[in-house]
Amino acid sequence: MIALLLAALVQAADKPNIVFILADDLGWSDLTPEVAPNLSRLKGLRLTSWGTCQNCAPTRACLMSGQYPPRTGIYTVDTLARGRAEDRKLTPPENETKLPLDRTTIAQALKSAGYATAMFGKWHLGQTGEWHPGRRGFDEAITTMGKHFDFVTQPKTDVAKDVYLADWLTDRAVEFITKSKDQPFFLYLPHFGVHSPQQAKKELVERFKGSVYAAMIASVDESVGRVVATLDALGLSKKTLLIFSSDNGGVGGYGDAAKNVTDNAPLRGGKGQLYEGGIRAPFLASWPGTIPEGSTSSFPAAHVDLYPTLLELAGAKAPAQPLDGVSLAKLLRDPAAAPERDALYWHLPGYLEGAAGRWRTTPVGAIRAGDWKLLEYFEDGRLELYNLKDDLGESKNLAAAQPERAKALREKLAAWRSSLHAAMPR
Repeated sequence: MIALLLAALVQAADKPNIVFILADDLGWSDLTPEVAPNLSRLKGLRLTSWGTCQNCAPTRACLMSGQYPPRTGIYTVDTLARGRAEDRKLTPPENETKLPLDRTTIAQALKSAGYATAMFGKWHLGQTGEWHPGRRGFDEAITTMGKHFDFVTQPKTDVAKDVYLADWLTDRAVEFITKSKDQPFFLYLPHFGVHSPQQAKKELVERFKGSVYAAMIASVDESVGRVVATLDALGLSKKTLLIFSSDNGGVGGYGDAAKNVTDNAPLRGGKGQLYEGGIRAPFLASWPGTIPEGSTSSFPAAHVDLYPTLLELAGAKAPAQPLDGVSLAKLLRDPAAAPERDALYWHLPGYLEGAAGRWRTTPVGAIRAGDWKLLEYFEDGRLELYNLKDDLGESKNLAAAQPERAKALREKLAAWRSSLHAAMPR
């Protein structure tokens, strides 16, 4: 009996704590030392080609299920039939708004491996009943979004007047870390910041000379700083993998200054588009003593890779469902040890409206294989081919100049859609 107990304690000691902090609508180029000093000081690995979906719900579904959107049916928020019906040339399929109950979440997988689990913040994969994160593998779960002040939580929780959401969520996170310090834990902290409405604490707005957006970023950065300080104070830093990222690109790059909250340059486009400004996000992983400090990697990694990565690090059992990503566990320890990857894929079979009657996007798919990226627009079959190494801003469409490469990537993308039975617009 004693031998079994000792074996269990040794096994638990080998499992890293996992903290995943997710910002909302934070652009790839939004973090600077001035607005995000804590993130700037955080030593670890930066993945410079981290991919997401074009907006929040599908990315969150990918993170929690380890599956691309065609497998879950979650492609966007609410409906794919956005904008004016008379402007849509195709009829989009139905969009799922709740993560299917037959999917094992990463929280369920880690909980089965002996982890205490908690989630505080924006879930967006089914807010009530069986879909609430408290029923999807999280021992503790409080969801909230929509406002940064005077917010409502599920389940209903007493919230002091005038408290700022990012601060309140961080309070819950710190409490969870403190009481879970003696066992492996998984903390998922998906902030609502920096999503609209533009609301920030008065003192931070004043510090940044009226820039509410900078003040919102600073609040998310303060959250990271408090979490790191808690880990340090409890002696948990070397036992903890901390990951910070965003769910999609920033709200900007649309050519309409009134709708641009940020500037995603040098990337093209922004949230809601499959250009890099919409699907490339910051990614930083810190694990003192394990992840080399100050390291970077340009390996094309993405949301679906988180699930298999955490499974491997935690020694957790793989779920019955297919997983679409690759484990980055070796890459975290050695940035030169990139795993094999055939390609990354995106599928958005509907419409997202933009400003002044323009579309942010019409139905489109995309594939990235190495440095090459192809977009296929379904209304007219238009192809756009870019070499991201030479043209990060996607300004030179090479589809006409390299028709054979464009054709091969288009066929590869179509084969992937077919293999996943991806819903298509009619």
